[in-house]
Amino acid sequence: MAVVRGRPSLTERRRLETRMEIAEAAAALFSERGYEATTVEDIAAAAGISLRTFYRYCAAKEDALTPVLTSSVGVLVEELARRPVDEPLTGAVRAAFEGSASARRLADADKARRLVRVMGSVPAVRMRWLAAGRDMQDQLVPVLAARTGASADSMEVRLLACALIDALSVAMEHWAWQEEPDDVAELTRRALAFLRVDELQAAARG
Repeated sequence: MAVVRGRPSLTERRRLETRMEIAEAAAALFSERGYEATTVEDIAAAAGISLRTFYRYCAAKEDALTPVLTSSVGVLVEELARRPVDEPLTGAVRAAFEGSASARRLADADKARRLVRVMGSVPAVRMRWLAAGRDMQDQLVPVLAARTGASADSMEVRLLACALIDALSVAMEHWAWQEEPDDVAELTRRALAFLRVDELQAAARG
């Protein structure tokens, strides 16, 4: 049985699209000019929005790329919640990834890899990425609790959420820095298999 959640509203989807446009504009400028040489005004102009709109979505320049992680994993969490709870976790995550909006966005591989490289190499931005990853762990916990039948407060479920986020993050970073990148979905599968997340899920069930 799958855990079903409501889909985002049209307004929420439009907000997400705007945030992603800001993120893509920021990543392009950070790559071309460098992080320090890029201003908030530059990012707003490149994204085709006003400075006021920029600050409605981002508190500071270093927040501009946060949606890359939060949207990718956030949508993945929603898709994973729709998968049958008795499906092996590796297969469920891969199917969720392939069915998510994040996978479609990754179709523009050069742009997506540039985004991830900037997030991993600029210290101020990386701190936001790490913080967003922790937030995503918290979002995964109730989904994984439903899949395992264990309490959301259990250490095992939280460790499983941590393992999933780490696997996804490392797979994405590895993909972003490869000269001849492998398929990102396959890298994700390999990362999950290496961590034996199916065994971890079974152990969490007790």
